[in-house]
Amino acid sequence: MDRRQTSDAPTPMARSQSSRPTGTRRKRLAYSLAVFGPGLVVMLADTDVGSVITAGQSGVQWGYRLLALQFVLIPILYMVQELTVRLGIFTGRGHGELICDTFGHVWGWVSATGLGIATVGALLTEFSGVAGVGELYGVPRFASLPIAAIALLAVVITGSYRRAERAAIILGLFELAFFFVAWAAHPDPAALLAGSLDIPYANKDYLYLAAANIGAVVMPWMIFYQQSAVADKRLRPEHYAAARWDTAIGAIVTQLVMAAVLIACAATIGRSHPDASLATVGDMAQALTPFLGTTVGNLVFGAGVLGAGMVAAIVCSLAFAWGLGEVAGYRRSLEYRPLQARWFYGIYTVCVIGGAIVVAIWPDLVSLNIGVQVLNALMLPLVLGFLIALAVKALPPAHRLRGWYLWTVLIVAMLTCALGVFDGFSGAGLLG
Repeated sequence: MDRRQTSDAPTPMARSQSSRPTGTRRKRLAYSLAVFGPGLVVMLADTDVGSVITAGQSGVQWGYRLLALQFVLIPILYMVQELTVRLGIFTGRGHGELICDTFGHVWGWVSATGLGIATVGALLTEFSGVAGVGELYGVPRFASLPIAAIALLAVVITGSYRRAERAAIILGLFELAFFFVAWAAHPDPAALLAGSLDIPYANKDYLYLAAANIGAVVMPWMIFYQQSAVADKRLRPEHYAAARWDTAIGAIVTQLVMAAVLIACAATIGRSHPDASLATVGDMAQALTPFLGTTVGNLVFGAGVLGAGMVAAIVCSLAFAWGLGEVAGYRRSLEYRPLQARWFYGIYTVCVIGGAIVVAIWPDLVSLNIGVQVLNALMLPLVLGFLIALAVKALPPAHRLRGWYLWTVLIVAMLTCALGVFDGFSGAGLLG
């Protein structure tokens, strides 16, 4: 990879001539901010509709006992996504393309197939959240879903990567509404601290929800999206430090959002109706409205869910369009116009429209989401296995995984896969 400095990077001569330190600092800040985006977008997408429901159910059933886990998951999430940043920057290739180059096209198609299954599942979950928000206001899914699909197509088809990235960040910022929900719930600080330290390790139901929270952290499409986005944005080795900060900030924000949802539900529904079942967005919003008021509860909570679902739909659809293109070899970049990259934009369009149609006609969204959990859980060993193998084999020697950090990543990945698979089979009722 070419390591020459870009025109934006300060040269040694410029650093030695410090007559204009303020201008230099501003230039460096602008240079770093230009790198930000892929990490924050993919992390906002990680707090998708399924994750929000999982966090809410955790707060209802177990109060604050699963709160500490949200913070433990921050370094795990960062560890996985940082590898995608490293691979994208130091190889200049997307995830699917790098698998083909390193292990052959057969394994490339295996990874693309897994990505396709995960993408379909994610889209169904996100559109079910959009439909749930619409139904809060009496809008049938046959009206709300076409509007959402048109908005998602407009974001990507009419712009460049940077424009799509900005739109995704703006949509994702609606998730900050969950912080207001947590504040409005007025949690008791003493109860919050005591509950966080009271962890019933031997309880099977507790372990099941802990596994669900862990399984909700690493999504297969997140890895494909961030590595391809880094390559599409043409980030170089000199951008590595800023890109890692982008990923770290995103990991912190997404887990704080999960914590906010958990706190809000624990302080309200969990305190008065601990046996409540929150299987859908509508169930959760309606359960919160007695404490926050119908108007405020529906508006604020609905905005958060809508932002989470829309940004996740953009990310997983683009991840599949990129990943399939890297294996199949068609043009794959948001810098091309639709007529220049027909397959890329076509795949994205099919994903969005197809997901909206299935959710519009599927009668039982709860059973649909259970099937999605099983499929996503079974994808984790495949996706994390490829990620670690690439980090060991495909990176330049100076940046490969090795030593204690390699063993740490391996142990974390194996635990994540084991708990994710357990969650998937338990959700399907295949484990007692």
